[in-house]
Amino acid sequence: MMLSACTPLMIQQAGAPPMGFQGPRLERDVFVSFDGTRLGLSRWEAQGEPKAVVVALHGMNDYANAFHLAAPYWAQNGVTTYAFDQRGFGRSPNRGIWGGDDLMVEDLRAITAVVRNQHPGVPVIVAGESMGGAVAIEAFASDRPPAADRLILMAPAVWGWSNQPLPYKTMLWLAARFTAGKVYEPPRWLTRRVKPTDNRDELIAMGRDPLMVWGARSDTLYGLVAMMERAWGAAGGIKVPTLYIYGANDEIIPEEPSFEAAAKLKATDRSAYYAKGWHLMTRDHQGPVVWADLLSFIRDPQAPLPSGAPTIPGSPTLPNALIEAEGRVKAQVGL
Repeated sequence: MMLSACTPLMIQQAGAPPMGFQGPRLERDVFVSFDGTRLGLSRWEAQGEPKAVVVALHGMNDYANAFHLAAPYWAQNGVTTYAFDQRGFGRSPNRGIWGGDDLMVEDLRAITAVVRNQHPGVPVIVAGESMGGAVAIEAFASDRPPAADRLILMAPAVWGWSNQPLPYKTMLWLAARFTAGKVYEPPRWLTRRVKPTDNRDELIAMGRDPLMVWGARSDTLYGLVAMMERAWGAAGGIKVPTLYIYGANDEIIPEEPSFEAAAKLKATDRSAYYAKGWHLMTRDHQGPVVWADLLSFIRDPQAPLPSGAPTIPGSPTLPNALIEAEGRVKAQVGL
């Protein structure tokens, strides 16, 4: 009953488009969204004409730089990547204030439509990491999915109310109502013990990056958990071919809700489970393995993953070994 009470969030509201506003567009380092809000943008252009385009969504307290290792590799292989700073993060306005599901989903719809128009006839793939994955699940399970051809979910944030321990839920409910504006930073002992990746150099660089957000308002955390709950429940309603990846060493999004969400996928979807993977899988030491697997799916949703990674336990997705066997048979008969 406590958790179903009205939500005490401070949530960003859509802006009023300026006079003469001509709709969403991409500028050099800015994505102008549907309401005229200017969101930070990073892009990695393919060498030559792109064969595919990725719209990338970062995770909580991160920003578009989350893809600075994978995107250059994809660019070398004919893929252009556009990553933008979601509301409240990175270079975008109102840092630290929760953007809210509706606005974040609408931003994704808007940029995907712009990218589709800018690259006619080229496959468009949305890739969401952690919180970005939760935003993407909500968008693609909605009645108005973004104008993309397929979806990549990288350890999506699906640790919602259904899976949070009761003490966590109670403390967050109280904090959001009585200290909504207070910023909580993780204690030093916790940051030393819980790692998002095994790549120490990347962790150091993130810690020195002034565009990273460290800590979060309690009402923002409340909004994030509510978003994760909706994403966890909606995973079975995604309307495009999907690849869901997860690492066995993930210390941020627990295994149980991740496996439960993956189990809701369609049998025609794909999944991959990395024994050496952590949470930020494109930034792990084994990141190049993941980059190559994602590139394979970007190019062809039915292609084998080069790593041969097994499927996520309990997911109904087609095993990679069977896809490889089917590919060998087709090659032998000349298909």
